[in-house]
Amino acid sequence: MPRRNKKGGKGRLGDSNSEDESYNDNVSVYSYASDNAPSSVNDCDELSSNERYEERFIQALENATEKSAQTRTLALQSICEILMHRYMPDFVDDRKVTLIDCIEKSIRRGKGAEQAWGARLAPLLVLQLGGDETISKTLNQFLLTTVQDKSVTFDARAKCCTALGLLNFFGGEDIGDLLTLMQCFESIFSGSYLKADDKVPISVSTEASTLHAEALSAWGLLLTLIPPGDFVAWMTSGQPVLPSFKKIMGLLQSPHLDVRMAAGETLALILECGRSHDEEFLEDYLIDLIDMVKQLATDSHKYRAKRDRKAQRATFRDVLRYLEDDILPEITIRFGSESLVLDSWAIHHQYSALCVVMGPGMTNQLQENDFIRDIFGLGSKVNTMNGSAKAKASKLERHLLNAAAFKARTISRGKNRDKRSAVLT
Repeated sequence: MPRRNKKGGKGRLGDSNSEDESYNDNVSVYSYASDNAPSSVNDCDELSSNERYEERFIQALENATEKSAQTRTLALQSICEILMHRYMPDFVDDRKVTLIDCIEKSIRRGKGAEQAWGARLAPLLVLQLGGDETISKTLNQFLLTTVQDKSVTFDARAKCCTALGLLNFFGGEDIGDLLTLMQCFESIFSGSYLKADDKVPISVSTEASTLHAEALSAWGLLLTLIPPGDFVAWMTSGQPVLPSFKKIMGLLQSPHLDVRMAAGETLALILECGRSHDEEFLEDYLIDLIDMVKQLATDSHKYRAKRDRKAQRATFRDVLRYLEDDILPEITIRFGSESLVLDSWAIHHQYSALCVVMGPGMTNQLQENDFIRDIFGLGSKVNTMNGSAKAKASKLERHLLNAAAFKARTISRGKNRDKRSAVLT
């Protein structure tokens, strides 16, 4: 399997109650300038937009060092929201030392929501700075400590798992280090494994299941970096290097939707990786797995929420098609004049992992962020000025054609009216 081409809440800054500082107000900043505006006006709007982002970023960075935990948490949230939607590497690079210090203090000394937002900020910072490995290694140390600390809230540990998976996906070159981290993730999601008597553990709470699902997803993300030959050898050696396929199959029986869906996608990812090296990889499990997946793909139990049933059936229908007919789910992501095709479980998993931290800003980042474009092999950025000129030209052409049609229609109707008038006379 080729290496990556090489698959929050809203708040306000500080204690301000001004409407101008609200997150909703930012929506107008994300919209594109009018096609009819002169280029000089567009340039001024863009400059003004950049200045507003930078001012809010600086204010949030100052608030992130305040004594109030609530103020710090809202500040971290604001910084994350800005970095989701805006690609500003030079501006961020000038403040990276302060940002690293904020992330470290929020995760080590903060509690709950502050730790969660600090963990979410970590991969956003690295994405802005082109996958800086030095920063990733620095952040790894205390993220890993927090993940393993059972006194930390489940949500914060889950966000740390996501951050760890992404940071090591960005710069993971040492297979041994990746394997060690994957084993750490397994030690977490193994809490949802079936018991020795093949019974589902009933002690796993909804909050704990979220942590287990995130750890499993992070494990799968690192799997996309493992050479298929090595992976097959580890999975079939009988040594406890990686979790057995049967144990992960058992997660499909979890009472929690997020664990079941993460397990289904991970099983498909495991088979895709193994089959690229050995076409008969884990064939002995296939019949039982198809039966389990088929039940989940057609699940109509009324005790499950309607929305949960719909999401589950959609996911497992894709998995079932892959298992039975070797058909991979293909999704096309369109952004601007470009598109990204997700045509494998690995690419789908990588894209989904980035969407978790980028949220609604993913489309803009695909257009602007050089590092993300490199991950998906999108090449150099498209010249938006040329695209804008083409859009304006086509809009002008449509306007002229509509005007001509309107004129012809008016003349024709005028003649008909004259004839009707003559008849009436």
